[in-house]
Amino acid sequence: MAKKKPTTWVYSLPTPPKVAVPDDLKAEVERKGNELVETVLKPKHVKPPAEDVRLNYLTDLSTKWHGPYFNFCSTYACPGPNAISPSFESKFARMEYVGNSRFNLSFLRHTGKWVELFTGLTLDECLKAVREDPWFVP
Repeated sequence: MAKKKPTTWVYSLPTPPKVAVPDDLKAEVERKGNELVETVLKPKHVKPPAEDVRLNYLTDLSTKWHGPYFNFCSTYACPGPNAISPSFESKFARMEYVGNSRFNLSFLRHTGKWVELFTGLTLDECLKAVREDPWFVP
């Protein structure tokens, strides 16, 4: 009969509390984020589908808040005959509010894990990175 391994206890650091986003900053982030999506990202990435397309294709870009996170989202159409649903939504960039009008900027890896690339950026620096950096392609 196999022996039972002893339990090992490990100390883990407490997670810092999430900072609430002020309403005026939240409105400004949403306004500038939506403006970036409408004027730069949609014209650059959302194209009409080719004829007889059977693969997923990008149909829309949007933004949404989820707690202290401001997400850039992409919507894909699934035209194939075996599609589970007609469309799905995927996030591709995330701004996390950390206080003092500063954000951490992350992208979503193919594994489903967020990778934080930049810390302590201002709103304009984050939007510039989303617009120009190749890590933030929908």
